[in-house]
Amino acid sequence: MTDYTYPSVYFAYFFFFIVFSGAAFFFFKTYKQGYFGKDSEEAKHRMLDDEMGGDYGRKQK
Repeated sequence: MTDYTYPSVYFAYFFFFIVFSGAAFFFFKTYKQGYFGKDSEEAKHRMLDDEMGGDYGRKQK
């Protein structure tokens, strides 16, 4: 009888490392480009303005 515990555990940790690395990479890439700042939803509002016209969803100053 063969014990498959170690290969499955190593595979699980390797898979978790790959998923975490990808998430961390894209998080830091978007954070560096400023997607989490005060103007983070500007692209969405610009798209909605083009489609619906007007001042869609923006707070009035």
